[in-house]
Amino acid sequence: MLTRKQKELLNYIQNFQSKNGVTPSYEEMKSALNLKSKSGIHRLVIALEERGFVKRLAHKARALEIIKDGISNIKLSDKVKKNIVVGDFSVNTDDEIKQKLSTLPLLGKIAAGTPIEAIQDNDTSVDVPKEMMPIGESYALTVEGDSMINEGIHDGDTVLIKKTNIADNGDIVVALIDDHEATLKRIRKKGQSIALESANPIYETKIISSHRVKIQGKLIGLLRKY
Repeated sequence: MLTRKQKELLNYIQNFQSKNGVTPSYEEMKSALNLKSKSGIHRLVIALEERGFVKRLAHKARALEIIKDGISNIKLSDKVKKNIVVGDFSVNTDDEIKQKLSTLPLLGKIAAGTPIEAIQDNDTSVDVPKEMMPIGESYALTVEGDSMINEGIHDGDTVLIKKTNIADNGDIVVALIDDHEATLKRIRKKGQSIALESANPIYETKIISSHRVKIQGKLIGLLRKY
């Protein structure tokens, strides 16, 4: 049996994974369940793991595998899982593959660490599954640094960015500082100040006057090569 909060968290994680393809962060879980601290989420995750509903994957950020759902209490391996892609080994033609992809400009590197010089356009591009793309203009950047590693964003990853100059508190954004330094951080706004938060304890949160920061886009996806 699960407590109400345990079941609420399990259902939230399942729905988030089905919609976004990744596990929500502890911060997102905390906000969704209206808890005051991440330690409460940690205890709920441990309880779900002990009861056999989830499995934490070692050495990976934001990595939880749902083993049983919170509704039927049936192992997901015993029924069709919505968030599992079934292998199709038929050979697709080049035209069929192209129809499933969107091509985005790869504009350069973005710092997930110490800010680097502002992004410069170049002639490189990257192919992205169309289902990952929102409506509106988007672009891709290569991550340099490890300041967002606890959000599952690693050095060398390709992040997909929706072009916008508007962001909500808690969004991960491309922030342009003083018109010449660009960085990938979680944003918090308070009065005339903006906090740019890392997801790695070795990096300090930067507090900057709002007039010095311009939002260049919002994180919508990530690609990784193994």
